[in-house]
Amino acid sequence: MLTLRHTAREVLLVLAVLLLLLLANTVQANPRYAAIAIDAQTGDVLHESNADASRYPASLTKMMTLYMLFDAMEQNRVTLNTQMPVSAHAASMPQTNISLRRGDTISVRDAIPALIVRSANDVAAVVAEALGKSESNFAHMMTAKARILGMFSTTFRNASGLPNSAQKSTARDLVILSMRLMQDFPQHYHYFSTQSFIYKGTTYKSHNRMVRNTEGVDGMKTGYIRASGFNVATSAKRNNRRVIVVVMGGKTAKSRDRHIAELLDRTFTRATAVFLNSNDGGSKALSAVNLTASVAVPRHKPDHLLTHPRVSVKPQRFASMNDR
Repeated sequence: MLTLRHTAREVLLVLAVLLLLLLANTVQANPRYAAIAIDAQTGDVLHESNADASRYPASLTKMMTLYMLFDAMEQNRVTLNTQMPVSAHAASMPQTNISLRRGDTISVRDAIPALIVRSANDVAAVVAEALGKSESNFAHMMTAKARILGMFSTTFRNASGLPNSAQKSTARDLVILSMRLMQDFPQHYHYFSTQSFIYKGTTYKSHNRMVRNTEGVDGMKTGYIRASGFNVATSAKRNNRRVIVVVMGGKTAKSRDRHIAELLDRTFTRATAVFLNSNDGGSKALSAVNLTASVAVPRHKPDHLLTHPRVSVKPQRFASMNDR
């Protein structure tokens, strides 16, 4: 039995090395490419490439907008039934949007799927103004929250991810945000798997094809502007192990999704190798880098409500939108 386990571990190690070689070609061919994959249970980094390089987050920005909205709900500042007014500024936001008009209102209940499914820029501005009085002030609030969460390389200038040369983040920061959304608001994570929603008689379908087409994927967010390329944050669970992946700078939506699917297959293999190695008395040398040290942020939910084990993370310091 011991021999079989050692053989299995050696095979998995070889596969992990092949993964690194194959992904190296992607980096050389695409200078905007950045990626990171982590084991959600342990925080081990299973793959990283340019993970600390500054990139445009595009609509992955809306994950922080949603974090702020969920946080406001926790503090009873708003409820699902709260109606948020639409200003002229919000109504002027370019595609993608849900064609809100000045003087309209939209409920928090409708705003959440509008941000996730439609990636609506007008709704992002509505939320920003409802919580921060102005979008620019809300962007400062978002940046301050990013620092609290341990996202030290992220600066927000708007709530949508529309082009702004000063709005930057990193793959590592965005994987931290992805994990914190799941950990701090587990009761809201189900929204990220929503594939369609109806607003005022119009049905909007999700840009996130990974949830429909890729084994184990149950949510998160896509994003695109010309300067960023095609971005995605993805979470998947297979055989009681969860992996979170952020990829930035894809050349097309299809090639990004194909790469994510391949990366998930290989990182789940690597996660299993790390698990076997640690259970066999070995060290955790298989993980490229551990997301270690703590971020001193109080939990928003009691431990028994957290559906994913909490991992203390801290990164190393080192045109209009058409969300796809």
